[in-house]
Amino acid sequence: MTTSRAMQAPGPGAPLELVERELREPGRGEVRVRVEACGVCHSDAFTIEGGMPGIEYPRVPGHEIAGTIEAVGEGVEPWQEGQRVGVGWFGGHCGHCDPCRRGDLISCVNGRVPGIAYDGGYADHVVVPQSALASIPDELSAEDAAPLLCAGITTFNALRESGARAGDLVAILGIGGLGHLGVQYARNMGFETVAIARGTEKEQRARDLGAHHYIDSTATDVAEALQELGGAQTILATVTAPDAMSAAVGGLRPRGRMVVVGASADPMQIPPFALIPGSTGVLGHASGTSKDSEDTMRFSALQDVRPTIETYPLEQAAEGYARMMSGDARFRVVLTTGA
Repeated sequence: MTTSRAMQAPGPGAPLELVERELREPGRGEVRVRVEACGVCHSDAFTIEGGMPGIEYPRVPGHEIAGTIEAVGEGVEPWQEGQRVGVGWFGGHCGHCDPCRRGDLISCVNGRVPGIAYDGGYADHVVVPQSALASIPDELSAEDAAPLLCAGITTFNALRESGARAGDLVAILGIGGLGHLGVQYARNMGFETVAIARGTEKEQRARDLGAHHYIDSTATDVAEALQELGGAQTILATVTAPDAMSAAVGGLRPRGRMVVVGASADPMQIPPFALIPGSTGVLGHASGTSKDSEDTMRFSALQDVRPTIETYPLEQAAEGYARMMSGDARFRVVLTTGA
């Protein structure tokens, strides 16, 4: 085999197109992965719609990659051919910038993202730096592992680093692609878990996922409802609606924190006096490194946390992407290659 299929974005805003590309051998410090599944993430819009400066086109999107190592380049260790691996948003670090030298790899100023810095996982094969690899447990299928490499690590890592302890009240704001995993992680970490969403249609699903409480943000003042439960030590904001985040901040207990993982370019409107009396705070959280992805998948396998997915074959990537962007998917879209 000398060629490989890929769904590439020929330019910003142009329709995805199926192409055959020459199969590239990995260089020094790189591996070639035979892709089995690739999640479709809202951040793929950076590549497909052209929302990230500096992207070179044509470019293959995709940063939720699950597959098997097919070839290794010089200097690669300990990875070997045949190993099951995943690659997420963290697609490699430079090793020489100030954050890297301090061991803060996810904050690398030259960090690389699959599908943005180099071709990603909407393809049969992908070549990636070895530092981007995470081992996939045998208990996880490729289809289930793929979303955990972005949506999973984003919520899991934010919760375990939030400062909340077992028994604390933790609220998940938004029950979608991120939030439906956040509820499962929060419950399995031992938190008293609150799910917050618009309307009542997601209530039973949220409770099935493990939520102890449900708040309908269209019918109830979210901050007041959280205070009636004792106040949240952590609110994990997975929505991309700054107004919803702002409305929930008042639900924090003294010294509680809102951790923001829902990406939006719009500003939050929070008066300083909303934070000062209780010494509360709002902070963002980046997803995590490849090792954090391993931790996420190991915990998911151990505690039976799984994403709810809809699958599309690779050649229907455009339809899968449109389904995800519509907001109608329940809850993550995954492309499969048939490998």
